[in-house]
Order: sequence, then C-alpha cells, then structure tokens
Amino acid sequence: MEAANFAEMTVERNMKRLFITILIFFASTAFAKDNVVNVYNWASYMPPEVIALFQKETGIKVNYSTFESNQILYAKLKASPNSGYDIVVPTTYIVERMIKEKMVLKLDKSKLSNFKNLDPKLLNQSYDPSNQYSIPYLWGTTGILINTKNYSTNEINSWKDLWQSRFRKKLIVLNDMRDMFSVGLKVLGYSINDENPDHIKSAYLKLKILLSNVKAFVDNASQQIYINENVNIGMVASGDANTIISENSAYHYIYPKDGANIWMDNMVIPVGVKHLENAYKFINFILRPDVAKIISMKVGYSTPNLAAIKLMPKITQENRILNPTKKDLKNCEIETDLSKAATQIYLKYWDLLKVGA
Repeated sequence: MEAANFAEMTVERNMKRLFITILIFFASTAFAKDNVVNVYNWASYMPPEVIALFQKETGIKVNYSTFESNQILYAKLKASPNSGYDIVVPTTYIVERMIKEKMVLKLDKSKLSNFKNLDPKLLNQSYDPSNQYSIPYLWGTTGILINTKNYSTNEINSWKDLWQSRFRKKLIVLNDMRDMFSVGLKVLGYSINDENPDHIKSAYLKLKILLSNVKAFVDNASQQIYINENVNIGMVASGDANTIISENSAYHYIYPKDGANIWMDNMVIPVGVKHLENAYKFINFILRPDVAKIISMKVGYSTPNLAAIKLMPKITQENRILNPTKKDLKNCEIETDLSKAATQIYLKYWDLLKVGA
C-alpha cells in the first residue's frame, strides 16, 4: 500500500513539474514574442550595427521595415491605424499633418532622459511646438552640387543661376514636388510654404522654363551618377552630397543664397502602438550620443544631437555639409504642412510640370 501511494505521489509530482514546465515555456514564448519593437523608417537610414547593439543591450528584438516616401508612410498609417508600428519616422510637414489628424501620441518626456542632448535650435519648431509629439532623428538641406572641374563656385551660388542657357539638358533635379516648388518659389522671393494660388502658378511657370535645362528627374540616393561624373551639376540632398564628395572630391555642395528648404525626419509613436515601453527605450537609445554619432557618420546626414557632434573627429565637426554655419542657413526654411486646397493646386501644376505642359 505504501509503495502504491509513493508511486502515485511520484506520478503527481512529475505531472506538476511537467505542467509548470509547460507554463514556463508558453510564458517565455509569449514574452519573447511581445518583447519587440516595430520600427518603420526610411530605406538605408539605420546602420545595422545600431540595431544589433540595441538588441544586445536590451534583449528587445527590432522588427525593422522601410518606406521610400512620406506619402507611402502616411497612406499606410491612415489606412491602417493599427498596423502594429511602434515608431515611424516622417518628415516635418507629415508630422504636422499627423498631429492635426490625431495619428500620433503625445510623448512622455520623463521616459526620454537623453532628450537633453538635442540642439535647442532644432527644437520647438512650428510643426510641433515644444516637441510634444516628435523627436528629431536626422536633418539636412537641399542644395546644389557642382563638379569643380567643370564649374566654379564663384559663378554658381544661387538657384537662379540654374536657369542659364549653358546648362541646357545638363541638370539633374529631384523627383519631389515640394523640393522642386521650393526652388521656383525661392527664386521668386516667396516662402517654400506659400499657399497663394497666384504664387504657386508663378513658380510653376518659372520651373517650366527650367525644364529645357533638365536632363532628368531622379529620386534621392542617386549618388553613383555623380560619383561616375555622368552628371556635373544638379539638385541634391545634403546627405547624398556628403556621400558623393567622400567618393569624389571634385564635387562641391552649395547652399543657395536665395535659400533652400531645411527638412527634418522625426521619430513619432503612432496611436496604434503595440509596445509602448519598448518604443520609449528605443527612442532614448537613439538619443544616446555614441549611438547618434554612429548613425550620422554612417548614413551621412546631419544629427540634431549636440553631444554626438562633440564625439566626432574634428574634420567631421568642421564638415559644413553635416554641420552648416548660421550663414549657410540664411534664408532657409523648414517645410510645414499645406492645406488640402493648396496641396491640390501644387499637385495640379506638378503633374503639368512632369509632362512638360
């Protein structure tokens, strides 16, 4: 009888152990599945070693996916608010639109101890006063790139110089509506955020004249055509210019005297966030000086992180493409969101411009 009871007790203990083991297994599996952060960012905008370091330090898995334009990002989140992204990285004017349409959460700054590392001059902008919803990630400008073997910086220093007849079918311009209209508006003395229908039409007519000098519209990250010297003058984002010049020192980046647009890509947390605490941990990690330094130097765009700049080699700190002076940015503006009515006018003229009408 005692042997039978002992056997029963042994079986019962083993069953309990098995049950506990199963519970632990499923609990750990569920935790592993939930211990993630889903990031949606621009292509080629996050060094793999940064993700690897975050995962190593925190044990949080980063599910990283990319988009090619602000329009794709906005449309995806608008159509699927519960898409599962924890952090997305839109540009200023899309941030403003997402705030207006209640698509992003107000941030709890108490969870972002590294916020203090950011440059105050780049904070508190009109698209998000007090940075209640957005955290600057990388920023830059759009300017002119020239091959100094062919052209002199003394003869080209403004957008208006691109209308010279000697540049017929030699210019590369960006396939981006806001960037292109910024050029037309600045040449005419208007703001890049102008909503006056007459001013928009005037900018279109001015750009239409420029078409005779345009060889092609290209997307960002078309560095190779410059590096190979297939093109010697064009409109380019500062980060691309920085990469090109590092490969071919004959090129020079120009901040147009008539002013350019300043763009800034920002980390925001969508309302459909699934892993809020992990999102805060990731953003705070990105704001760490050593991490922000790696991102800026690997990607080639300007960091808003002052503490990170101080960690960079002196030659990088003095790189005016990455760290422009106050004089470089004279007459520059940050893109803000346009009204729906103004956007429709821009789109109408953009379509006409693209077909050369």
